[in-house]
Amino acid sequence: MDATRIDRWLWAVRVCKTRSEATELCRGGHVRVDRRAVKASARVAVGDRVEIRLRGRDRILEVVRPIDRRVGAQAAAGCYIDHTPPEPEADRAVVAGRTRGSGRPTKRDRRRIDRWNARRR
Repeated sequence: MDATRIDRWLWAVRVCKTRSEATELCRGGHVRVDRRAVKASARVAVGDRVEIRLRGRDRILEVVRPIDRRVGAQAAAGCYIDHTPPEPEADRAVVAGRTRGSGRPTKRDRRRIDRWNARRR
């Protein structure tokens, strides 16, 4: 197989939980192939660079093997190379600094949490 639909590929390599979720991401403009927004029916082939905005996080994947059937997690991981940069540790520390059950956040804590959440969107 030389190429497959982007929505099927995202579902097959377990980036999206359902194929309809992958289609909605494409429809919403959250999926780019080689830096251009694509429809769900766009084809991906070996070497294509797929950029996805998923659950507040950007992922950058390179297609190694285009598949259209869902496979196990280990086999799926072999179908792409993940070029996603790691999350900055500083952002995690702000929210992780609050321990569960420590009470209501102060105004300062609330502002930090709001800033952190705004960056994730």
